[in-house]
Amino acid sequence: MEDLPPPIPAATLVLMRPADSGPPELLMMERPGHMAFAAGALVFPGGRIEAQDHDAATSEDSAARIAAIRETLEETGIAAAVRGGDHEGILRVREGLLAGKPFAGLLSAEGLGLDLDTLIPFARWCPNFRETRRFDALFYLAEAPVDAAEPVAQPGEATRVFWASAAAILAELDAGEAHAIFPTRRNLERLARFASFAEARADALRHPVQTITPWLEQREGAKWLCIPDGLGYPITAELLETARRR
Repeated sequence: MEDLPPPIPAATLVLMRPADSGPPELLMMERPGHMAFAAGALVFPGGRIEAQDHDAATSEDSAARIAAIRETLEETGIAAAVRGGDHEGILRVREGLLAGKPFAGLLSAEGLGLDLDTLIPFARWCPNFRETRRFDALFYLAEAPVDAAEPVAQPGEATRVFWASAAAILAELDAGEAHAIFPTRRNLERLARFASFAEARADALRHPVQTITPWLEQREGAKWLCIPDGLGYPITAELLETARRR
């Protein structure tokens, strides 16, 4: 669609931790209802890839990884793939980020580094429908730090931040207690198949990342929103009517 504005490059982090029993839990946020994009929806942490991320990177991919780590720390207080330092240092880095200071300088001041290789490419979504915001979003998979503090929502960016299994989040969506946009729901369905981070990692490595651009398809008089088969997603089509309501 030639009249669409170019998508905004973005990066998202799917952070997983083991549960006391059952499948692993995911770090999720609920966005405020006034947001221009995905208002009131459940989302994974993430956001735009900024100029500062490119300044600290050696490639487009490493800039995206830095952005995913930075945005997750800003929005939730969880420092994924951060090496060295202590809890107080992490707090100071987050406070600096929220004050608008560059991530690289804050990390250096605290003697911290980033383990970018621990992020596993998981997916890439770039819808071509006209929305208030249109993102070309890279999704990365990572394990949560074993000593991570409980997440704390960034005011204005999230009304709540929480850990829950993919199945529990899907049940909340099905009960109408929350809603999620089409890419988030498809990713939750994919993640609900895994009993451990190791299983999720293996699945990601089996499915090289391809850009997913959903399309509309007419089936028996109804419009369906579809994605390609063969990319690891158990459900690849949904009635447009229900997709919009979610």
